[in-house]
Amino acid sequence: MKISTYVASILWLICSLSTAQENKNQGNKNLPLEQLTGYSQTYYFSPGCKERADKIAAFIENAVSYFRKEIAFTPKTTLFILAPQHWEQYARFPVYGMPHNLDYYRLAVASEDNPFWKSFLPSLEQLPPALVERIQNAYRQTDGSYSMQPFFDLLALHEMAHSYHAQAGLKMHRKWLSELFVNIMLHSFVAEKQPELLPALETFPEMVIGAGSSEYRYTSLVDFENNYDDAGKGMTSKNYGWYQSNFHHAAKQIYNAGGSRVVKELWIALKEHQQEMKDNELVDMLRKEVHPSVADVYLKWNQKQ
Repeated sequence: MKISTYVASILWLICSLSTAQENKNQGNKNLPLEQLTGYSQTYYFSPGCKERADKIAAFIENAVSYFRKEIAFTPKTTLFILAPQHWEQYARFPVYGMPHNLDYYRLAVASEDNPFWKSFLPSLEQLPPALVERIQNAYRQTDGSYSMQPFFDLLALHEMAHSYHAQAGLKMHRKWLSELFVNIMLHSFVAEKQPELLPALETFPEMVIGAGSSEYRYTSLVDFENNYDDAGKGMTSKNYGWYQSNFHHAAKQIYNAGGSRVVKELWIALKEHQQEMKDNELVDMLRKEVHPSVADVYLKWNQKQ
């Protein structure tokens, strides 16, 4: 009888602890998001993530101020900085950690490190020593582990740049050009106003590109156009990330070749050319009216694969 009572007590304790944990998790999920105030944009964040939210908001607000002078336009957006328990409720993309623009007004980014970010870190042994050193400097933590958070935090501006072109009525013509455009905006701002962030912005794409493309099903721009809306499904999240890494690297090359003026000239061209354009017409326009380096992204893409 004593043994039976003891076992029953243990089972009761286990069930109680399990129920308490479930209630705690459910409570965390149901906690309302908190809001930052005093900014041009709207920012909501999961409880406990204010420090991250403040950091991302400061970065975005600096960019808003910069582009207000460069292109005389500011979109209205709401940015959600989300912990895992709030991702499903407020985000659209199923993979936690994948930054995205929901509808050109609402943006979602992750508040903490996650398996998706970590999945891009290759075996450092297969990379050139110089690149390994840059990865260590940009992403190694005090405990010796690596986090891609310094890179992914910057992508809040990448996502907001989609709101820029959509709310201003620019015609992007191609999915690849849309993604290239927002990366040009991101790189130009960082290079011009916060160059101390360039190592975090530039190293991740070079790391992904340096690991090769053999594991990816899709690598051409035609593939990207045809599978863009299926990202995370037919096109895996990592495959999509490989494309984005190439667009980031291209944005760096474009900035180095044409400087900050490329953003404004590309903005004007995409605002003006609302007509449908064939590939050769689009590339010719980019070469003549924006900068040859922008056209080269299309012309030289397959040479890199």
